[in-house]
Amino acid sequence: MTGSSTLFAWATPAFFDGSPVDHTWVTNYDNRIDPHRNIQEVVRSGALYWFCWGDFHSRSGAAHSADGLLRSTPGDVGLAQCLVKPNADSSIDPGGCGVIFDYGFDGVCHQLANQVLYVAVTSGQPVTVEGARGYTASVFLYGQYGHQQSAWLHRIASCGAPPPAGARLLWERGAMVGRPDDFETRARAVLGEREPDVLNRLLALRGEVRQFTAQRSPGAMPPSAETLNARNQNLLDQAAALLGPDRFMEIFGYDPAEKLNLVDPRLRQSPRSRPRAVQ
Repeated sequence: MTGSSTLFAWATPAFFDGSPVDHTWVTNYDNRIDPHRNIQEVVRSGALYWFCWGDFHSRSGAAHSADGLLRSTPGDVGLAQCLVKPNADSSIDPGGCGVIFDYGFDGVCHQLANQVLYVAVTSGQPVTVEGARGYTASVFLYGQYGHQQSAWLHRIASCGAPPPAGARLLWERGAMVGRPDDFETRARAVLGEREPDVLNRLLALRGEVRQFTAQRSPGAMPPSAETLNARNQNLLDQAAALLGPDRFMEIFGYDPAEKLNLVDPRLRQSPRSRPRAVQ
């Protein structure tokens, strides 16, 4: 399947009681019209479902949207299939992982859904799953496309996907620079004119956070989901201490008194969640 098609980004509550987090995934069909019961039905119909490190969901629904639709957008479905293999359970098939090789360490479902949606551009900006609960915290910790930036650039180049038209991305030392990502855009909108000093401190903290969360200890045992969630919570607590509860809520979209779990323990136990050589 090649050429332009419509991509649908969906959300449903993640599997954590009381956690302000949505799981996100992408399809090229509208599950409100065609609620396929399983991946076998999807395949038989000739449709595409990107698991994005999650279970199969025939329908969606979230606290902010009864039908769970985050957005529908035109996109090059052929390139999307090259960037991330569809109809492939990320916990089993490495093609379905994009470059989120080590789930919970390189990123989570939000970053992988963004990799699929990289082929879609609206008003000159890359389409993302912004608006999903927990998304701003996820991008604060893992970035918009995950920590494997060199592998992501290699994947883009090998698939022949150019930088999104009008996004004015610059490629420097294996990282995407020159344009604020969704977290920085949100932080600037809230703090930029009112509290520029706080903004600068938050962005400096964010740089330290991303450097820390990308670090691996050679030869060490892979950290558990509980360890990763505790680490992430500690880093978010640092942001809350800097911002205060009101500004934190305005930027991150949830009360900092809530504990946020982004990493699903079931998926951390999957053999596909373990680190592998990057391209």
